[in-house]
Amino acid sequence: MQQEHIDAGKAIQKQTGKTFYLATRFLPKRVRHATHVLYAFFRIADEIVDDAEGVPPGRQRAELQSLRAQALGEADPEEPVLEAFVELKSRYGIADEEVAEFLDAMATDITTSRYETYDDLESYMRGSAAAVGVMMTAIMEPEMEETALPHAIKLGEAFQLTNFLRDVREDVVDRDRIYLPQETLHTHGASSEQIERLEFSEEFAAAMADELDRAECLYREGVAGIRYLPADCQLPVLLAAVLYAEHHALIREQGYDVLSTEPSLSTTRKLICVAKTRWHWHWNRDPEAVFQRVSAVPTADGEADSRGSGHGGGVPTR
Repeated sequence: MQQEHIDAGKAIQKQTGKTFYLATRFLPKRVRHATHVLYAFFRIADEIVDDAEGVPPGRQRAELQSLRAQALGEADPEEPVLEAFVELKSRYGIADEEVAEFLDAMATDITTSRYETYDDLESYMRGSAAAVGVMMTAIMEPEMEETALPHAIKLGEAFQLTNFLRDVREDVVDRDRIYLPQETLHTHGASSEQIERLEFSEEFAAAMADELDRAECLYREGVAGIRYLPADCQLPVLLAAVLYAEHHALIREQGYDVLSTEPSLSTTRKLICVAKTRWHWHWNRDPEAVFQRVSAVPTADGEADSRGSGHGGGVPTR
């Protein structure tokens, strides 16, 4: 990959994915450069369907089809990021099926705005999140790739669920999408109509709490596989998990009301998370132990841990 192509990907990631970009900075150069390109490719595809106000569905599908042809080497790439992605895909042996799975998920966003069950949502995430985890694992080149992959998929899904829970307001206002499963809403007496009206209620809070619990189970499964990654990649992936999961603390601090205000990590809070994670990693290279110690995710048995939050006002720790 040429430096200009890497720089193009880096610029996109730095602008649109600040939390992940912070963790990416700790990756070794051999993986960091490839990550910039991967992330930029994901964003290019995502923006075809997310920044599509006034764009007819047929045109969105045509743009995704063109992107697919370029990504799979069936057409000449039209921009530096795509040229770099094709080189990266070949170098690391990323399967065409993973690229197609991701782009199929993006196409789903054109016509699907509600998910009846979590199984339906999970099927969508197989492309939007799990395929991303597979590709990220490929560029890290772990020796025990088959062992690492199931955990990478779970971690990718955890990140995606956190995004959904953080972005409920933005998704419904800007795109008329609700990623909270309808069955979860109905179980607690909440409804899509309430979300569309940005009408917070205790019923909505209970549904959010359930989905946070689900995401946190995925974090535990995902973090358990970090030990199978190359040693120089473990801390950066752990940092990404800690940073994304910190949104859960914000959501709980807001009483689960993500309809009035979207949770957003301040730069200071991010840097505190990074400092704590690095300090504990210095003394203990066990990813699960460090994650349990510094992250906002409760332990599996729900017992509180004694760590201080370091955040203004304090964050409940478990």
